[in-house]
Amino acid sequence: MMNFKRTEKFQSARVRLTAWYLVIIMLVSLFFSLMIYLGVSREFERGFRRAELRLHAEELGVLLPRRFSIQPEDLRPELRGLQPRIFFIEDLVDARKGILIRLMMINGVILVVSAAASYLMAGRTLAPLEKSMEEQKRFVADASHELRTPLTALKTSIEVALREKNISESQARGILKDSLGDVDKLSHLSTQLLHLSRLQQGAPLKVSTVDIAQVVRDAVKKMTPLAKQKKIVIRNEVTAGSIKAEPGQIEEMLTIFLDNAIKFTPDKGTITLQSSTEKKNLILTIRDTGIGIPEKHLPKIFDRFYRADSAREKGTIDGFGLGLSLAKQIIEAHGGSVRVESTVGKGTMFTIRVPRKQP
Repeated sequence: MMNFKRTEKFQSARVRLTAWYLVIIMLVSLFFSLMIYLGVSREFERGFRRAELRLHAEELGVLLPRRFSIQPEDLRPELRGLQPRIFFIEDLVDARKGILIRLMMINGVILVVSAAASYLMAGRTLAPLEKSMEEQKRFVADASHELRTPLTALKTSIEVALREKNISESQARGILKDSLGDVDKLSHLSTQLLHLSRLQQGAPLKVSTVDIAQVVRDAVKKMTPLAKQKKIVIRNEVTAGSIKAEPGQIEEMLTIFLDNAIKFTPDKGTITLQSSTEKKNLILTIRDTGIGIPEKHLPKIFDRFYRADSAREKGTIDGFGLGLSLAKQIIEAHGGSVRVESTVGKGTMFTIRVPRKQP
């Protein structure tokens, strides 16, 4: 039902925009048709007048030049005051009618072609707007859903604590600890939403020369404690290389990919980071031995709030589905691109290309 209403609104807007396009095109076409009609009619009238004067001059034995003015004051006395002949007037009227009919036919063709072209153009014009509106609606709906979960948990725990008459200190501390965790989740979600919004609005970057090897070491160091909890080995094989970027954002992007790899890699797995150069690009690869991503989900894993795997769907792994979307936005903001390859049960590899600093 929602899709039907959305399509109906889009179709209505498309028809209205088509009508406006058509009105503008036809006004322009009719204006030029009028100019053509008046101009051609005037030239026909002058041509017939010259032909009439030339015939009359021949009857009188007067030789006229190839080009001559038809203004009365410029004519010889014997040619002045010559009344138009009936057959010339009838021919002129017929010529004008012919011009008018042809112009009407041309405008009819323009009307049909313009209607089809305007409808197509209106669709192409409105399509990005419709997509943007749908993404915005989905974003608001998904954000509301994600915010509701920790808020509900927070509210429930507080309500239970308030109803409990003989609550112990340890129980109160436990409730406060859980509540603080929910607050941290809300804070993390709001931070990611604000960062994503800033990137999508094209906020300027504070770029500088970044030693990619150092940034990778910092990101690995930050994520090593989390990896050790699952006995996951992070192999850092990134060599030296420099790019023009905002250091904090590049580190955040790497942290997101590492966090994603750790979450979906079983205990005692391996995560490998490597680098290479290709023409003007620096290439980073992040490979894990995780559960992998089904092929049908690969085109959508960078969408906001998209959760591809059953582990997330069952709620066994924390996350809002914003990380990869934010990472992609950071990469694209730096003029780069990201590609993903995955095999279910074997692992996933992200390949990141960013322009490197030229010597």
